[in-house]
Amino acid sequence: MYKNFARLCACLVPLLGAGLCLAQPGANKQAEFAAHARKADEYLRDKRPDLAIPELEAAVAINPMDADTQGDLGVLLFLIQGKAAEAIPHLRVAVEKQPSLAKIQGILGIAELRTQDVEQGRKDLEAAFPSVTDAKFKIQVGLELVGLYTETGDLDQAAGVLAQLKKAAPDNPEVLYAEYQTYFELSGEARLALSLAAPDSAQMHQLLAHEEIKEGETNRAIAQYRMAIAINPRLPGVHSELAELLNTASDPAIKKEAIKEYRLALEQNPQDEMAILSLAEIAAQNGDVQEAYRDYAKAVQLQPGDADAKLGLAKTLITMNQDDKALPLLEDAVRLEPTDPTAHYRLSTLYRKMGRMDDARREVELYKQYKDMKEKLRALYKDVLIQPKEIRADDQDDK
Repeated sequence: MYKNFARLCACLVPLLGAGLCLAQPGANKQAEFAAHARKADEYLRDKRPDLAIPELEAAVAINPMDADTQGDLGVLLFLIQGKAAEAIPHLRVAVEKQPSLAKIQGILGIAELRTQDVEQGRKDLEAAFPSVTDAKFKIQVGLELVGLYTETGDLDQAAGVLAQLKKAAPDNPEVLYAEYQTYFELSGEARLALSLAAPDSAQMHQLLAHEEIKEGETNRAIAQYRMAIAINPRLPGVHSELAELLNTASDPAIKKEAIKEYRLALEQNPQDEMAILSLAEIAAQNGDVQEAYRDYAKAVQLQPGDADAKLGLAKTLITMNQDDKALPLLEDAVRLEPTDPTAHYRLSTLYRKMGRMDDARREVELYKQYKDMKEKLRALYKDVLIQPKEIRADDQDDK
């Protein structure tokens, strides 16, 4: 009976047919029960749930212990007629008779929420969520739970549900927005807790630096980082974070300060691949090919899955006229980060030099496709300070 439930939830048009489960309500009533069940089935196949409901009600009156019939009636009353309160008793009987009906229990939980029975609704949704296999309905149940947890301040539980939803639907905008909201709330809680527990700590100044960056207050952020360093020069990540901020400046003197901070970060953590990669990029910009090569090679060794490191090393090798060594690095870079237009452009240029014209044309098309996408994203994020790194990077190498 419930094999058509996914279609029911997706379309809100119940096609619950394929034969109602016939219990044994008694010898004299069995035929009457079967007649109502068959009639309801016919109406559902004809997409007439309004006519199926009275037949199901008649069948339930004869045999109130039939889980399938009770479940179908509850589903139709809630999803088609919007009668949550009337649906709940029927859904409850179905779940009690067959506890394995996760979808029905999920519908029951949602119906209970609609009647303001939040406590019972939460219990039923929590019981149903792990066993729901239909992807769309699992998202619906999960998001209902996330909303409940957020309202009650159970943000860790909300984050746990979202982690499962992300695996099931990594590109679903509802899930992604719920994740954003939840982690925004979590960050607010952590910020408040830190400000109360240690308002003058190095960590608090580091946090305030992050907040200033969000507001576009670069100079204030730098000042906060410096206060954090004055309190604790070995605060994890602080030198790299300050260096990243200083490195965005066009003033050569400030760039030198960035280099100093990157090197301090490496003294503290020689395995800081991001600091090494940034130093490689600075060396490349300054025309120091050998230093750029050493740092890029070290970054690749530390993080073989870093597409930026492989792209940088490939560009350096091309400058050193070592195209044969650059080619596999560029191919790896586009495999690791297929939406990076710079990598596709560089690879197309190398293919053209090697006479591989079909491959070069393919990479040019991919370059144009992702370049356009990047421009649209840049227009969406008008404030450069809140742009993701992937769309904030310079495109000078594309030209």
